[in-house]
Amino acid sequence: MTDQEITLRYGMNPHQKSARVMLQQGSMPVRVVNGAPGFINMCDALNAWQLVRELKAATGLPAAASFKHVSPAGAAVGVPLSPELRRASFMEDIELSPLGTAYARARGADPMSSFGDLAAFSDPVDESSALILKREVSDGVVAPGYEPKALEILKSKKGGGFLLLEMDPSYEPPELERRQIFGVTLEQSRNSKPVTGEIFRDIKTRKRELGPEAQRDLLVATITLKYTQSNSVCYAVDGQAIGVGAGQQSRVHCVRLAGDKADRWMLRMHPAVLGMKFKPGIKRPERNNAIELLLTGRLSPSEQAQLDGALEQKVEPLGEEERSRFVRSFKPISLSSDAFFPFRDNIDRAAASGVRSIVEPGGSVRDDDVIQAADEYGMVMAFSGLRLFHH
Repeated sequence: MTDQEITLRYGMNPHQKSARVMLQQGSMPVRVVNGAPGFINMCDALNAWQLVRELKAATGLPAAASFKHVSPAGAAVGVPLSPELRRASFMEDIELSPLGTAYARARGADPMSSFGDLAAFSDPVDESSALILKREVSDGVVAPGYEPKALEILKSKKGGGFLLLEMDPSYEPPELERRQIFGVTLEQSRNSKPVTGEIFRDIKTRKRELGPEAQRDLLVATITLKYTQSNSVCYAVDGQAIGVGAGQQSRVHCVRLAGDKADRWMLRMHPAVLGMKFKPGIKRPERNNAIELLLTGRLSPSEQAQLDGALEQKVEPLGEEERSRFVRSFKPISLSSDAFFPFRDNIDRAAASGVRSIVEPGGSVRDDDVIQAADEYGMVMAFSGLRLFHH
């Protein structure tokens, strides 16, 4: 390892033995503090760092992200958790700092997908954040630094092999970026355009008022999409992504996937879920699996047995009507899309998850149909004019 190169454990797969990270000029902006990174770890870390850095710059709040396979499972800023969300996230026993709060939100957006994540922080990792990471299944961390107590906690994880990466916060990459695919080099100017409040200035709907919370949530959703594999759509509320639909070939499938995740996040605060009593020894991943089963609806006999095996008392899965009622009673949700909506079916699906504010680039031949649909649901929709494909 030199100041311009990091040797990796292996490439995207273990049989791809030769792997390294290189810098052509200057010193490497990322340093291995502990553990040994793999190729995918570095892909996640370099994308995740950009996301949390931009979230912090746009909102002024500490930010965190939970990355899996080069897309965020969750991202958030440090907005305090409600008592219900604390219980739903199993965070009642930790004193949460603003940075720890951001990661608790990011990790809790989609706990199933965050299993084995790469965590990213906009600020030096503190003790609160380290205590969350200590008990979660995670592959590593990227941050601009580590407080001494946090470093001590995290170095003890995974038998001392937990991956810790330190990013130089002053580093700015060159304007041109290159990538090789099948031996062919592609070059482009990097996507350095910042996401700011300008994205929701051009409001197209009859309803025109976007409050400060909706503006913050639209910023969070849009910045999250900037570093999510396209096509992508993000639902957000209370300063966090609650549903990310990544890497879909169809726009409406992004909306459905992200909407289903957003619904499940909201339903984790349903009284039936908060009232679940787990048997002694049931670990956090198993608890999350049981909650997923409860929210699924009709279960197979083996799934019902798995659910019953985790709980001290039998709980009936929530029916479709009750799930829909609870989601619709939730506070207004915001949604961002990395490219225009080609049909109104996207708006119809978004409305079912309580979306009331939307930002999308615009530019479809059916923009008028999409705006009309938003008007029918009493939504506020802005056209950003900013496409954010990421591959």
